[in-house]
Parts: sequence; structure tokens; C-alpha cells
Amino acid sequence: MPYQALTPKEAALFADKHSDLFGDHSQLTTELLKNDGMNQVFRVKNNRGTSLIVKQALPEPSTFTQHWPVSLNRAQIEADVLKHHAKICPDYLVEVLFYDAQLFALLLEDLSDCISLRTAIATGVLPQDTGLHLGRYLANTCFYSSDFVLTGPVKKARQLQFSNPELSLVIEDLVFTDPYCNHERNSLSFAQRPQVQELWFNETLQAEVAQLKAGFLAKPQALLHGDLHCGNVLVNHQQHKIISAEFGCYGPIGFDTGTFLASLILNLLTPEPARETALCHYLLSQIELFWQEFSAVFSTLMQKQTTDQSFQNASYQQWYLQQLWQDTLGYAGCELIRRAIGWAPAEELKQLKDEAFKQQAQQQILALGQKLITERQQMTLQDLLSNIAQ
Repeated sequence: MPYQALTPKEAALFADKHSDLFGDHSQLTTELLKNDGMNQVFRVKNNRGTSLIVKQALPEPSTFTQHWPVSLNRAQIEADVLKHHAKICPDYLVEVLFYDAQLFALLLEDLSDCISLRTAIATGVLPQDTGLHLGRYLANTCFYSSDFVLTGPVKKARQLQFSNPELSLVIEDLVFTDPYCNHERNSLSFAQRPQVQELWFNETLQAEVAQLKAGFLAKPQALLHGDLHCGNVLVNHQQHKIISAEFGCYGPIGFDTGTFLASLILNLLTPEPARETALCHYLLSQIELFWQEFSAVFSTLMQKQTTDQSFQNASYQQWYLQQLWQDTLGYAGCELIRRAIGWAPAEELKQLKDEAFKQQAQQQILALGQKLITERQQMTLQDLLSNIAQ
């Protein structure tokens, strides 16, 4: 059928048609979970409690599309990235049950027994081994979509398949361009302006950010999720599930690891003082666990699973992992800065009601972001932990 925005009734019919989970004679109800102008998300449930999610890309103008017109094809990218990563790490991905290329709609398993990692942290429900699970997810998905495993022709074909120029441009603008100039899309208060103006005229910082941007543009190391923050990780006491991969593309591995690292750091720098000590200890341990697990798994995979003889050299593999760490720090720094003053401020900051505390947190985030970018070649994991624990 030609494209049309699904009504609640049509979403129920869509879910029923493309899944056998509901069974015959089911009485279906539909709940609209989200409509932000970019996507609408429905939960379809039958009278026996079985439920599924329908997510559809929308064409309507929104605050987002006023700045970056994007095609409905982003839904195809999301479906393909989720399915491709699920082949590598099925335990960590929301399951795509069906994708309709005409309606630009995905039928997904319902993870209603989970909450976002952001919500879990904010409410004191601190899941165990988050760093370990995310480290494993990223190490495996990045390695098995990289030159260590794929032949040149296969890798280039994958790059074409997952080409995502419209949403990649959003990343280029928001993460690497807007925060470093007086752009109308930035979101900053009068009190922030002196510190931000120093950032705008810092030639050394600007040069380092240019290097990181060039890497994002020209270093297609692996298939990225593209937007891996704590809001796109769903958790319960047994699972960690990754959702919302519409920004997926081939790019530098450190962009995904850095984005997730920055999201953990944002949660560490923005808690209310009453919760600070316990939460700080938890997040520091998860940050350490995340990089230790990622680097250990990625190193083992390089040693045992690399198919290209040129990349089997141990010294090269050691150098490669060190470059990934430096990229991780640099991209984490860029993400911190853009979440402090850019177009889409961090939800963790937006929730703060004490303006004085919020301003202090923003100053810390901006200072740390700059430090991660400019000192990434010398900074160790222990240095990072010491800096964010201060």
C-alpha cells in the first residue's frame, strides 16, 4: 500500500498481519507511546497481554526537519542496522519482526518489562554489569563489521548499504561544527557565554576537533549504532537491549564507544548532591568496566578471528587499540560539549531544577570535554577516572 501515517487502528492491523503472536480471535488495543514529529510509536496489545511495538517514520515538518530535511528511508537504515547487529549479538538488540518499505514502519518486540538506562540511573535502579554488557556489544559488532573480518569488496558493499548521508550530516553539524561557533542552533545561557566564547576562539581545540571531524568523515572502520546514549539502552535485572539505530552508518569505532562513555559521564556529573556519592561510585566502576571489557574482547577477537594476514601483526593490533582509546576520548569530549551547549541538550541537564547547580555542572562538562579532546593522546583510563571523580 502507498505511504500513509498509520492510525491506531491501522497500527493494530499492521501488527496482527505481520506477526503470529496474537493468534486468532484476539481483541487488540493500541496505545500511542510517542509522536515527536519524526516518528510515531504504538504499543499494540491483545486481551491476553501479548504486545508488540509499531514504529513508523513520519514526513511532517518538525523542529528537527526545519534544520535538516531527512527522508523516510531512515527507517530502512534503522531496521537494517538492528538486524545486522542482531546477527552478531542477538542478546543485545531489540528484535525486528518485520519491516514495511512502503510504510517505512518497523514491527518490533515489546520490551515493556524494561526501562531506559537513563531512567534507571535517575531513579536509583542501578543495573549490574552495564559496562560489561555494552563493552561486549560494541566490541563484537564493531569487530565483525570491520576490515579485520570482511574482504575489501564486501566491506565496500556494506558501506553503500548503510550509507546514511542525511543523518550523518546532522552528526557532523551538531557534534563537530555548531558548538565551536556562534550558531543559532546552540542552546546556551547568558551565564555560559564567557566560557563558551573562550571555546570558540581556542585555536588548539578547534584544530583537534577538526581532526576528529575528519576522522568521522573519512574513517569507515565499522558499522556504528550512531546514537548510543543511555536513553537508547533498555534494561531490567536480566537484560540490556539496544534500540533506535536510525543514525547508523559506517564510521570510526571510537565514535560509538565515545558517545556511550560521554553518556555515562553526563550522568555522573549531574546527580543531585544527596545521591552523588553512591551514584558516582557506581558510574566510575561502570566506566572502568566498559573500557576494560571492550578492549579485552576486541583484543581477543583481533588475535583469534582476524582473517586478513596484514592485520594479524601483534604490534599493529596493539597500535590499533590505542588509537581506538584516543578516538574514544576525543569523541566523548565532543559529545560532552555538544550536550552542554548544542541544539539537543542532555536530558540529564534539562532535569536539573537548581539553576546554580545546573550552571556548575555545565561548566564542569565543558571543561572536561575540552580536556578529553586536547589530552586524548596522553590520557590513560586511570587519568580519565581521576579527572571525573574530582
